[in-house]
Amino acid sequence: MNTSMEMTPLPSHPPEGAGILHLGLGNFHRAHQAVYTAKALEHQNGPWGIVGVANQSHRIVDALKEQSGRYSVLTLDEEHPRGDVLAVHTDAFVAAEEPDRVTAFIADPAIKIITLTVTENGYYYSQVSQGLDRDAEAIQHDIAGGAPRTVIGQLARGLRARWQADAGPLAVVSCDNMNDNGNVLQAQVREMISAMDESGHAESHASADLLAWIKEHVAFPCTMVDRIVPATEERHSSMSRELTGLSDAAAVPAEPFTMWVLEDKFPAGRPAWEIAGAIFTEDVAAYELLKLRVLNSSNSLLSYLGLLLGKDLIAETLRSDPQVRTVVEHMMRTDMLPTFAAPAAIDVDKYVAELFDRFGNAAVGHRSRQVGSDGSSKLAVRITEPVLFHAERGRVPAGLALLAASYIRVFTNPASYPADITGRPEDPWSERLIEAGRLHQDPQDLVQAVLVDLGIFSERLAMAPQWLRLVAELLDTLETEGVASAIDAALARGRD
Repeated sequence: MNTSMEMTPLPSHPPEGAGILHLGLGNFHRAHQAVYTAKALEHQNGPWGIVGVANQSHRIVDALKEQSGRYSVLTLDEEHPRGDVLAVHTDAFVAAEEPDRVTAFIADPAIKIITLTVTENGYYYSQVSQGLDRDAEAIQHDIAGGAPRTVIGQLARGLRARWQADAGPLAVVSCDNMNDNGNVLQAQVREMISAMDESGHAESHASADLLAWIKEHVAFPCTMVDRIVPATEERHSSMSRELTGLSDAAAVPAEPFTMWVLEDKFPAGRPAWEIAGAIFTEDVAAYELLKLRVLNSSNSLLSYLGLLLGKDLIAETLRSDPQVRTVVEHMMRTDMLPTFAAPAAIDVDKYVAELFDRFGNAAVGHRSRQVGSDGSSKLAVRITEPVLFHAERGRVPAGLALLAASYIRVFTNPASYPADITGRPEDPWSERLIEAGRLHQDPQDLVQAVLVDLGIFSERLAMAPQWLRLVAELLDTLETEGVASAIDAALARGRD
């Protein structure tokens, strides 16, 4: 199976019509879905130009407008870097300044597909309620009928307008790391619509009719996306000029590997993304779990160990000590792979080897702080079910315990790593995690507070007491003896 796309020069002018609205005009979208769309349009014409919507920042919006929609995608390889110029965006604007335009585009019958890239945190999914986090300030604002601040609010408001306009069917496509993303997004949007109606601030009280229309006319296909896309730095602008001749304020770097797996649920049509290498399957979940549990969790472990070791780049962490690779591979093979059935088309040994090649690609420059950001929402999705899987069988996943311990160490004690070298990962729970670190000096108490009591993770983790004790032991080892000793301790426990 081809998992990396051979890129060729892409169209240098935008398509004539826009059929896709994208929410979240960041680097990942422009190095992933936009590339697949441009590649598809190169082979099969259609009204599949993209209207890009940034949440708050003008940087990419202004650059695309000044460059007639053109920008460069830089494929970072230590031996053979390359650059390609895309022009698939027909318009771009900032949602915070023009919220009504978001609604208008969602209600426009010309728009057949909405794609979105948000972090797990952007779903406002509560592990406690297993639904919409109604305590979040932004969600409360959107429920009350203000100009939407969240993608959930944008979709709820826009779908109501599309229904009222009788603008036809639509696909809403999540392009992110949320497990079961299409179904979760649909549930969050439906709950938002009901909550807006209950509050008395919705434009119409006919929520039952709207929800019925969504069920019949709006598809939320599940997807899996995979490509490491680091933050753009000044060196990338210079690289763009060298490789493409374009003086590009919107250059986006990316690794050579790319994968996109989707359910084929597009009631109003779609680009021929399969021409660009996209995989359409009824078993997205298997690919999704492979990525979430093997790739994403391993990358998170590398990021937190890297921060504690004072390593700026993921590649530096991997190369710093052979035991780092050993413990990461142990988590992959012993803690994660037994918890699900990998896709039949995937050679697992080859996949694991390719992952380490990807993590070790220094040209990508993937930073520990970037990978580690939003760890609270990311880890809640990635580790809960595997931990409980092993607990039910009387096993204690030591690699996952090291992942949780290093995450707690980083976020509850900012002095535990040299932020002047690595920078700091961002997290919406940062202040509460730091406060937990101040209040709970005993490692067992701190682990209980963070993993069970705060509401970040599922309370069901309390059903894995032996694992929680190991997390506390490794947290204590990280503090008193350092990373190398904690890795050795985790590997020793993992071999028990």
